Amino acid sequence: MGNKKTIRVEDNLIQITSFNNEDYISLTDMARSQLQEVIIIKWLSLKSTIEYLGEWELLYNPGFNYTEFGTIKNTAGSNNFVLSVKQWLERTHAIGITAKAGRYGGTYAHNDIAFQFGMWISPKFQLLLIKEYQRLKAEENDRLNIEWSVKRLLSKTNYHLQTDAVQKHIIPQKNYSKNKEWLLYAEEADLLNVALFGCTAKDWREANPQLSEINLNIRDMASINELTVLSNIESMNSILIKQKIAKDIRFEQIVEIASYQLQILNEKDELKSIKKNPNKQLKKGKS
Repeated sequence: MGNKKTIRVEDNLIQITSFNNEDYISLTDMARSQLQEVIIIKWLSLKSTIEYLGEWELLYNPGFNYTEFGTIKNTAGSNNFVLSVKQWLERTHAIGITAKAGRYGGTYAHNDIAFQFGMWISPKFQLLLIKEYQRLKAEENDRLNIEWSVKRLLSKTNYHLQTDAVQKHIIPQKNYSKNKEWLLYAEEADLLNVALFGCTAKDWREANPQLSEINLNIRDMASINELTVLSNIESMNSILIKQKIAKDIRFEQIVEIASYQLQILNEKDELKSIKKNPNKQLKKGKS
């Protein structure tokens, strides 16, 4: 592990470190105001947590011991069941959670899993954690001179130029919620597109031909807040698929979650709700 970074959530200074080029957030620091490792073990011993971790490992860990995971899941829920981080790692060869000894030691988890732990602590804590993590990533992008960065939005003049330009980025007006025939044939990506952006990729391309010609799509033009919510609902959708939830029911649940999370994030940070400037993208495509 390396590249130590920190964020502050509700007076908790939380360490973030890199592992296999991914961000891992300290669960120990997140639980600092409580009983730390005890509260982590309590969360880890929940059957719902084990099911979530199992789904995550199946998606990202080819070496995951699914047989041993099944044994643990079947045992979870009993009154005397307790699972430590060490036991979870040794028995399943999981990579989503890791433990580190030493001065800066503790339990760390991939940001997907850390967000889920944050929700268990409290919905407010999770939203603040996402907000601070989002701010950290935006600052990193700015240091790397990535064009789309929060600091470029701090100019009041540029703010108005951005909001005016968004009018040329068209979202097709179709009643996807009322007429759900499209759901029968929709790809999973479009299910998420309609839930978050309000239209399918094909309908967006047809409404924005100039942007489509330079190979831009609806997600390329999304705001930072929208991309954050998109990551969350992608993870949620993969779990619902594994649970064999029907597509129409999944869609309704994802619409509700996407709307709620986007509203909260936009209220917390209006700058990150601004979409990219279509004029800039067109100029880049022609250059």
